[in-house]
Amino acid sequence: MLWGLVKRCLKASSVLRRGAFAVKREQRCCPVGPFHRRCYQLPLARNIALSAALGARHPGTPLTPAACPTSTASHHELCLHKPVMVKEIVQHLSPKPGQVFLDMTFGAGGHTKAILSQAPDISVFALDRDPVAYGIAQQVSETYHGRIQPLLGRFSQLADLLAASGVEADTFDGIVIDAGCSSMQFDVPCRGFALSQDGPLDMRMDGNRYPDMPTAADVVNALDQHSLASILRIYGEERHAKKIAAAVVQARSIYPITRTQQLASIVAGAYPGAATYARKDLLQRSAHVATKTFQALRIFVNNELNELLKGLKAADTFLKARGCLVVLTFHSLEDRVVKRFLHNIDFSESPNLSARQKIRQGLRKETETVGTCHPQMKALGWSSIQKKVLTPDSQEIQENPRGRSAKLRSAIKL
Repeated sequence: MLWGLVKRCLKASSVLRRGAFAVKREQRCCPVGPFHRRCYQLPLARNIALSAALGARHPGTPLTPAACPTSTASHHELCLHKPVMVKEIVQHLSPKPGQVFLDMTFGAGGHTKAILSQAPDISVFALDRDPVAYGIAQQVSETYHGRIQPLLGRFSQLADLLAASGVEADTFDGIVIDAGCSSMQFDVPCRGFALSQDGPLDMRMDGNRYPDMPTAADVVNALDQHSLASILRIYGEERHAKKIAAAVVQARSIYPITRTQQLASIVAGAYPGAATYARKDLLQRSAHVATKTFQALRIFVNNELNELLKGLKAADTFLKARGCLVVLTFHSLEDRVVKRFLHNIDFSESPNLSARQKIRQGLRKETETVGTCHPQMKALGWSSIQKKVLTPDSQEIQENPRGRSAKLRSAIKL
């Protein structure tokens, strides 16, 4: 039942676009499972007619460029990103002298620095799609005298980036993926990720690298009510998606929605006043009712679930046999993708069976076809290091509340 939702979630560009968005339909079924029995993909190019929905702003023009710090140092001073579960990640990777690692989400470099501190001749390739994080990686690389190789790009671009750097398959001894957003994105209002501070409704992790890439403001102003409700229900697991979508459509008919707190107020207005902060997080703190709406828009705009799946496949290609893959996720949609990938469960299969039943079914099938080969090694391709998912301890949650929902899964490539 849950996987039926995840199959739809993996189609990050699958919701029908109308009006200003160009829609590309493919009759064939997508490799990660059909969405309403057909595939719908949104190309990066955005129709110029979006400018009408966004007032005087032309496609590709930042909403408020002057409000955003332009230098890497400015971003770094505004926020201090604390890496999550560093001790556990280093323990699972077990770095040794001369080894090469890949950090696929560099951020502020917390995990990379911890890996490099284990031995003087360890090297790390540091990937990030955020230009600010890439700038930090370049600065940190100078401190470590070239032991860090910064890479700017998405998970889907990793293979080309590594090939351009002369890296071949089966190269890395360990790979780290820290999915989700960083404090450098949440704490800078001009990035548009957080609803606690007012800023342009942007949410693009790539910044302005792709000017024609739709922003969150483009999504809420251009999509029809049914499509908005689908995004909120699928990516935010929002129970009141229809009510929120209706409020958004009604509000934008009066004035374009371009600010984060403007959208947060609209979402809150769809609820009774007493329910605005009725939701609780894992620490039993009040959570704004727009939190899931912002999560849904962020995942949709950045195509996060598809990118995560492509990143896992790239990790499988470039990781050595017996190498370690460590993945941190921060919400259930990401964790389900990682879990099923490591268990080698086909994303297009029916969700009727539980994950454990599907693993057993796969082992039986492989035993029948392979014969004397070890079925677990042939069927799975990964061997989990721990039986259950790991979470931060209470002390780390107190010191870094943003890591409260983190889940760590690690596996050895067979």
